[in-house]
Amino acid sequence: MAQVFFSSTGLLILVVLFLISSIKILKEYERGVIFLLGRFQKVKGPGLIIVLPAIQSMAKVSLRTIVMDVPPQDVITRDNVSVKVNAIIYFRVIDAQKAIIQVEDYLYATSQLSQTTLRSVLGQSQLDDLLAKREEINANLQQIIDQQTEPWGIKVSAVEVKNLDLPQDMIRAIAQQAEAERTRRAKVIHAEGEFQAAQKLAEAATVLSQNPAAIQLRYLQTLTEIAGDKSSTTIFPVPIDLLEPFFKRRETGK
Repeated sequence: MAQVFFSSTGLLILVVLFLISSIKILKEYERGVIFLLGRFQKVKGPGLIIVLPAIQSMAKVSLRTIVMDVPPQDVITRDNVSVKVNAIIYFRVIDAQKAIIQVEDYLYATSQLSQTTLRSVLGQSQLDDLLAKREEINANLQQIIDQQTEPWGIKVSAVEVKNLDLPQDMIRAIAQQAEAERTRRAKVIHAEGEFQAAQKLAEAATVLSQNPAAIQLRYLQTLTEIAGDKSSTTIFPVPIDLLEPFFKRRETGK
């Protein structure tokens, strides 16, 4: 009787341990890909699920967005400039079944694909485009990588080129080019100012030529400004036009 009791107790303990080992808890952002005797059965989760040991197996997948740093890549641009570029890729699993079945290691595969795509896309661009069209290049990278990872159940939401390391001689050349551009702009602005000033002087000369009295008033104003100077002696020519009214009066008086 005692032997039967211990046998029942041992069997009960085995059953309890079997049930405990069968219980799995998945978080809200996790999914479990269930295989029954090696064949895909279903995707379960989140919450409490049952996975029968030795019969079923489970591969856990996170659905959260993954931020992956793409290692620096040596890239030769289309205009034969050697640069070192690294990037950041944002992606997440949207189909847990494909992420487990269609590719062996989706994290490693996405990282390798990002590196090769980065070298390929940037190698087709010129250096000026890498510096000035960063957003356009990021969008192009995101579109290409997303299309290639779609069969794996992965959605690439963004790709950002992080750092662009240039050779020292190229940095000096870019600095000289920027300095030359600033000098050119300064000269253009100065020339435009001189041109506008010349236009205004020409317009003023036209107005003054049409009204002799305005010329005399301007001349008198200039004399007033000169007289206000601290110099004790001022020598200035007197236009004959200013004395012409006095000559006419004299002739009229005769």
